[in-house]
Amino acid sequence: MDRIYIEYDNARITKGEGILLNVELYDGRKFENLEARRLFPITGLDKYITLLDEEGVEKAVIRDINTLMEESRENVLNALHEYYLIPKITRIYEAYEKYGLLKMRVDTDRGKYSFDVKNRNNDIKHLYDGRVLIRDSSDNRYEIRDFRQLDKKSQQVFNPYM
Repeated sequence: MDRIYIEYDNARITKGEGILLNVELYDGRKFENLEARRLFPITGLDKYITLLDEEGVEKAVIRDINTLMEESRENVLNALHEYYLIPKITRIYEAYEKYGLLKMRVDTDRGKYSFDVKNRNNDIKHLYDGRVLIRDSSDNRYEIRDFRQLDKKSQQVFNPYM
């Protein structure tokens, strides 16, 4: 079976139950209860989104969310937002090493968190656009949207661990 690409107005994507999506293609084919996943979750936030059925089989790929009709785009973005719920760090109060762990106390868009980072070389990723991705010892993920935009105190506290 050839891969189905969704772009522009060749499909209508509607909200299903929870984070599931329903797709109706222009040729009449329908797929229900699909889950949206990013094929490139770190670098391709809006491009190449795969739509998987209940068994994890790919049914279609969205080349670029931004080319979709507005309603379809909003439904896909909402489903992705719910699936990839990653707290955004807005302030760093503490960052220090103890017993081989990097201990952090931060403010996020979802509240205050305290967590440990096992290996800062593997668990802290600096991206070209200023983003920083952090994975804690419990495998939770956090994101700093742009390190340069944090307040000076937060930058000073975290800078030695960058």
